[in-house]
Amino acid sequence: MGMIFDTHSHTAFSADSEMRAEAAVEKAAAQGIGLVFTEHLDYDFPGEMRFEFDPETYWQTYEGLRGDALRLGVEVGMQPQTRDRSRAFVGRVPFDAVIGSQHLLYGSDVYDAETFAGHAKDEAYLDYLHQMAENLRAHGDFIDILGHIDYICRYAPFANPELDEPQYADAIDAVLRAAIETDTVLELNTRRLGDARVREALLPIYRRYRELGGRYVTFGSDAHEAGAIGAHFDVAARIAAAAGLTPCTFCKRKIIPCMNDGNKIK
Repeated sequence: MGMIFDTHSHTAFSADSEMRAEAAVEKAAAQGIGLVFTEHLDYDFPGEMRFEFDPETYWQTYEGLRGDALRLGVEVGMQPQTRDRSRAFVGRVPFDAVIGSQHLLYGSDVYDAETFAGHAKDEAYLDYLHQMAENLRAHGDFIDILGHIDYICRYAPFANPELDEPQYADAIDAVLRAAIETDTVLELNTRRLGDARVREALLPIYRRYRELGGRYVTFGSDAHEAGAIGAHFDVAARIAAAAGLTPCTFCKRKIIPCMNDGNKIK
């Protein structure tokens, strides 16, 4: 097995990041982990920000850094009307890893609190999970990883933003089954793992993924600045072990299993 990889990070090719590639690589190396850049591609994104980049320029800029400890990927925002354009984009350069993520709800950015206006938590969360499952099945032929299943929890303005209530179980199962049936690996996004409440809410989801047939999991900090590279990977390693999942990364779109020893992650 190879080293642990941070398989979700964003450099200046992503519209919401200014992280320098060299600083990110140095930070990963200091922790003894590998890194995958996964720049944002989200066609038709609402608002002024454009999450698009030129893949050929991206490849030419970073190809010299690519190697055993650095790979190049993309994070695709999943929307029904952009699926074909996203698939064509992914085919333009030999990406190592492709993440598919659900960033929108009701056509609006989940980051925006106004997205939830007029919607109770149960309505919003069930709609979000239903859309994620549908989009996963529609995009599963050209993505490798399902990004941050708990993304909505980061920004939802509810007293308990977690996915740990029983009424979400069937909808979560639908997402997990879609991932398994499309051979899409579930990501364990580490951004929120410093919070014990988050850890308690997420572990049953990853255990259920294993029960349904999931085998692998990627770790992703979702870093937009070098200081966040590898954040809470020791916690992620313990969660993966408790769920019976093998950490992995991707190279040339193929799964590479990684060691799982949280004690060795700095």
